[in-house]
Amino acid sequence: MLNFLTIVFGKSIIFLSKALNLGSGSTWPGHIALKLNPNFIRQVLASHPKGVKPKVIIIAGTNGKTTTGKLISGILKVNNNSVLHNAAGANLLNGLASTLIKGVNLVSFPRSLLGKLNADYLIFECDEYALPKIIEQTSPDYIVCLNLFRDQLDRYGEIDSIAKKWHISFKKLGSNTTLILNVDDPQIAYLESGTKTKVLHFGLEKTSDDNRIEHGADSTHCPNCTNKLEYESVFFSHLGVWKCQNCQLKRPTLDVSNIGFHPLVGTYNKYNTLAAYLFAKQEKISQSVIDKTFRNFTPAFGRQEKISYKGKNVQIFLSKNPTSLNESLQTIKFLGGKNLLFVLNDKIPDGLDVSWIWDVSLEEILEKQMNIAVTGDRVYDMALRLKYAGQFTHVEPNLEKSINKMLENLEPGETLYILPNYSAMLDTRKILTGRKIL
Repeated sequence: MLNFLTIVFGKSIIFLSKALNLGSGSTWPGHIALKLNPNFIRQVLASHPKGVKPKVIIIAGTNGKTTTGKLISGILKVNNNSVLHNAAGANLLNGLASTLIKGVNLVSFPRSLLGKLNADYLIFECDEYALPKIIEQTSPDYIVCLNLFRDQLDRYGEIDSIAKKWHISFKKLGSNTTLILNVDDPQIAYLESGTKTKVLHFGLEKTSDDNRIEHGADSTHCPNCTNKLEYESVFFSHLGVWKCQNCQLKRPTLDVSNIGFHPLVGTYNKYNTLAAYLFAKQEKISQSVIDKTFRNFTPAFGRQEKISYKGKNVQIFLSKNPTSLNESLQTIKFLGGKNLLFVLNDKIPDGLDVSWIWDVSLEEILEKQMNIAVTGDRVYDMALRLKYAGQFTHVEPNLEKSINKMLENLEPGETLYILPNYSAMLDTRKILTGRKIL
């Protein structure tokens, strides 16, 4: 009865949040549910007998979770499957609990004190630090692991500490779980060591002999013996075709590497597409469904999302760590972008330490003729970084004023590319769309 009342109360909070335009109710209902009952998630999922319980898909990694989740969700929906998904990005335990509260249909009450989850599949994008606890609560059918990059070091610590926690957690998994791993990342590839799960591998085809490791690359030592890795080819950061000459650990054989069409530009987005494709094939979903989904795909919020604001073109590239900002800038450069607005915050979702901006390859990527502005809570930190990169910048601490000033000077047909970190992306979208996400 406690869980039933919790769900009713949680649904009320969600309704009020949406009605008052305070957000989507993606965190607080779950936060309250877990305070009342720490086993709420496990009990809701366990209340469904086999054959009725949705298949659980966990998506983990530093970059790409939301895009991959939307790709998988899109494939399933085109395939006429029902999906429950934390699409707003609330990726901690309270976000999972809130997602379940949203998805429970109470029509079956009183036959069932919990009601029924209206979904064939539950997709949950998972925070790196929360993954072991999420696994304990859900016993997932799939875990998709995309990458591990330095991100929020003041909260997560270094990559190795996260990878070790994941590895310990994965060793407890049974054969009912399938791991889908981006094995171009050595730390991700090593996660299958000692597991009882089925494992599928994805990565990119070698296209050149360029084996130069980028400045600020995150993980270039063997996860097994700590010897320095050797690369035949590097795609970006520490992702590539790698091998350890000391213990002979190397990139595993790929199950998929090339699918012809990718719905979003950028090397990093190819990985997201490959992960979704490999999942769909494992679920025996037809090629025509996959192709239709990819051809009609639109970006998730803040992930190359295009918005028309005051009659001008804006595109948002979420950039929350050195690797994602490097790749965003490379993609914008490929698109011919000239007008850039950097938005840097240091709120709790971002990590309080913004020193990572000094690991971004601004000197190598930016061009002198670019029109660059900076704003956000740490506007002067970003302005100083760009000054050291030899760039003149327009400095405006107020986000809305900065957006408007940049848009005033756009030529017809030009696009303003905004590069915010996480909380800055939410602030930016609220201005551009008039709506909150969380």
